[in-house]
Order: sequence, then structure tokens, then C-alpha cells
Amino acid sequence: MSTRHILLGLLASGPSHGYDLKRRHDERFPQARPLAYGQVYTTLQRLVRDGLAEVDGTGSDGGPERTAYRTTEAGARELARWAAEVAPPAPYVTNEIFTKVVVSALADGDPAAYLRDQRAAHLARMRELTAVKTAPGADLATVLSADYALNHLDADLRWMTTTAARLTTLTAEVDAT
Repeated sequence: MSTRHILLGLLASGPSHGYDLKRRHDERFPQARPLAYGQVYTTLQRLVRDGLAEVDGTGSDGGPERTAYRTTEAGARELARWAAEVAPPAPYVTNEIFTKVVVSALADGDPAAYLRDQRAAHLARMRELTAVKTAPGADLATVLSADYALNHLDADLRWMTTTAARLTTLTAEVDAT
């Protein structure tokens, strides 16, 4: 995740201050880890330093003074470049589930039991996400985020099914070493 590009994207709709950017991030990316205020303000300072954003003004509106930021033309170009850049598929997939299955087999554990437990956890999370995306009033960002997570969980489940069927071969290979 590129925080600088996300903030540039949020600024694309018009000037905003850090508090509002953090709130909008957390609303638009509901399945992501919430941004810390310090991360927002540090990133905004770097965007200004790099000429990708600039201060639009300050105001208090009866509360604490807040600085509003807006994107620059260079920031808009950088955002467009980044958004169009194809993300390369990872050459190697590193996944904690895969690692635990292999380590369990190496350490004479019970990888089949682990896979059953992990499958149950995945199915529970899939039920939660389905409820979130089908809730009345769910916004598009929430639905898209839940769909993305559900598809990844489904891929993990398919891998777990395939791996469970291959555990005898995996265990035999480990025992042979």
C-alpha cells in the first residue's frame, strides 16, 4: 500500500486537511489497517516537500487550527502514473499458512489438524465479510473490499483442500530427508 498515493488520490477531489483525509481513508478502505494521524501528517509533509501537494490555507472554523492541502499538477501526474502502473504478480508467494503447514510437517506436527482449524477460521471470516457486504446501506467501497478479501480467502481454501490431499506425499518427502 502506498500511503502517499492514497493521500494524493483523496486530495484529487479537492483540498482537505489531515483529519479529514484520515477519516476518508478509513471509510474508503474499510478492510485496510486504519492510518495513524502521525502517518497522515508525516506523509503530507513529504508530499509538500516533494512538490506533489501544497498548503491550500489554514483555518479553525471555531475549533483547532487546521491546515488544508491540495494536490499540485506534479502530484496529479504522479498519481496518474502510479494508478496506471501494473502491479507485477509476486514471483514467490509467502504466506503464513503455507509456512505453518511445512513447519508442522518438518516438526512431526499435525498439518492436517492445522489445515482443518485454519479452514474453520477462514469460513468464519468469509461469513463475517458476506454479512458486511450484504448489510443494508453497505457502500461500494465496503462491498468491493469485502469481495476482494472473499476471493483471496476462497483461493486460500482451494489451496488448503489441495494441500490436505497431498499431505501424505509431503510427509513422506519430509521423512525421507
